[in-house]
Amino acid sequence: MTSRFTELAVDCVDPRALARFWCAALGYEVYEDEEGEYVSIGAPGTGAARPGDAPPSLAFARVPEGKAAKNRLHIDVNPSDREQAAEVERLLALGARHVDVGQGDDVSWVTLADIEGNEFCVLARRVE
Repeated sequence: MTSRFTELAVDCVDPRALARFWCAALGYEVYEDEEGEYVSIGAPGTGAARPGDAPPSLAFARVPEGKAAKNRLHIDVNPSDREQAAEVERLLALGARHVDVGQGDDVSWVTLADIEGNEFCVLARRVE
């Protein structure tokens, strides 16, 4: 038996605001909100039961300090219904911003940061 990746925990200053950003970005919904101190989000309809094929949930926990350095772990997203450039524009409109983490100009992904500065990459659209 092996472990399953079920949740990514993110320390942050404002769990509700970060949860709103990622719900809009991923089409997720809020599962749990403990008075804004801890907010868990995930794919619609999966809830806490989390069937085996559900994508990982995200959990945001309030901490007193802000982000201080480049993330050692980050999220990659793939647009499912539009091209990469259109998805980048959509995410920028939600509050993301372009960041340079040394990726260079010759890469196929676009590096952005969410509203608290957590880097993530928008990959080219995958054809199913």
